[in-house]
Amino acid sequence: MRRPAFLSPDPEAPFPSAETALRQPDGLLAIGGDLSAQRLLNAYRHGIFPWYSEGQPILWWAPDPRMVFRTDGVRLSSRFRRGLRHSTWQVRADTVFAQVMAACAGTPRPGQDGTWITDAMRSAYLQLHRLGHAHSVEVFYQDRLVGGLYGVAIGRMFFGESMYSGESGGSKVALAALAHRLRAWGWPLIDAQVENPHLLSLGAESWPRPEFLARVAELAGEAGTIGSWTAGFGVVEASALAETSAG
Repeated sequence: MRRPAFLSPDPEAPFPSAETALRQPDGLLAIGGDLSAQRLLNAYRHGIFPWYSEGQPILWWAPDPRMVFRTDGVRLSSRFRRGLRHSTWQVRADTVFAQVMAACAGTPRPGQDGTWITDAMRSAYLQLHRLGHAHSVEVFYQDRLVGGLYGVAIGRMFFGESMYSGESGGSKVALAALAHRLRAWGWPLIDAQVENPHLLSLGAESWPRPEFLARVAELAGEAGTIGSWTAGFGVVEASALAETSAG
């Protein structure tokens, strides 16, 4: 019976091929290692991400199939878009990264007891943010955060990690704004990791792992801008998304 690999203590040691991940549990590839910036960036470049609960060793995953959004394929329902036309929410990036992570960690998830965004995970992604690789997309009503998401950008590939709604629809607006801005930058894809009905309802697609890995290798290997997204992202009016994210 095949077992997941145990990672070397060296943060620069290579991962096993994502194609060797287990079928049961789907996508489990490796155990151990650390959450250093070097190891995390190496993982994402190869279509691998960490996901584990408090008290477990670090677990690394590459599921098959993989959930993916095309940046021109995020869909909001017609009912939601009707309400959005009158919204005064605004979307920014990288102004309150730590607050978005904390909100995602504190959001209850169906079927989950507690959060997988451990203190160690928060510290690791805050470090990636300081290094210019991790980014947050933030939905505000005046000065109050009402939704958001965060993830990792390498080359022209964005790897989504988690999103939350402080008010109904907050995470949908964050996702639609991210897709809108990435599409304008020429970034075609957003990794959404694992399939669930909510993501499917927003237009996510289920890709075979080999197809996903090939696209990641291409896009993550391209030159990308490292640093804050605040100025480049600018302000996206939520009301404008009613016309750009048609269902």
